[in-house]
Amino acid sequence: MIFPAIDLMDGGCVRLHKGDFAQRTNYDVDPVRVAKSYEAAGAEWIHIVDLDGAKHGKAEQSELIINIAKSTTLKVQTGGGLRDLEQIKRLLDGGVERVVIGSLAITNPVMVKFWLSELGPKRVVLALDVNINDDGVPYPATRGWTEAAKKSLWDVLGDYSGSGLKTVLVTDIGRDGVMIGSNVELYKDIAMQFPTLDIITSGGVGKLAHVKALKALNPHGIIIGKALYEGAFTVEDAIKC
Repeated sequence: MIFPAIDLMDGGCVRLHKGDFAQRTNYDVDPVRVAKSYEAAGAEWIHIVDLDGAKHGKAEQSELIINIAKSTTLKVQTGGGLRDLEQIKRLLDGGVERVVIGSLAITNPVMVKFWLSELGPKRVVLALDVNINDDGVPYPATRGWTEAAKKSLWDVLGDYSGSGLKTVLVTDIGRDGVMIGSNVELYKDIAMQFPTLDIITSGGVGKLAHVKALKALNPHGIIIGKALYEGAFTVEDAIKC
């Protein structure tokens, strides 16, 4: 499944280079129109990130995200700055299909496990954005990628064993927005160690060959952002390849 991505800041579409807020590219496009174009191209899902929320720790683009959900037939998956159940329920009640929980999945796993039990595993995705250390071990970053977690990706995922967690979104930060290809080996390792999880890949896709390499892994989803904005290929191309 192809998940075209929209990253929102200040009500507009942007992309970051390796998660760096100082290396931001603004795109002069209307987010609702972009979503509708993806819908017309055959996408079933869309991945929307509230980067203001991720940076400041409080959801700031919820109204726009709900507008996108109501303006299209796309299933909306969204995250960024979600810190309490009221925020989450507002999005779900507004037409969002499922929410993405990032930093809190690491800093407050007890709360997130409660949300999983309250909302059900189909409505919650854990987003674990990782940096690979010199020993090849992936470590998640938190708070809009500005802080490093002390636990490895393997420790974090292991902690959710038995929680009902079904879907996990993993981004190699070093490849995000760079379009050099995704970290295929990382996703292979996750699938091997946690075979019951549905994996959504993110980061690095720059051409159709990268999409094909990920499809060979049969992931739950493939998130594509910058490559679509830059015109490397279309959503329709990615779906068909």
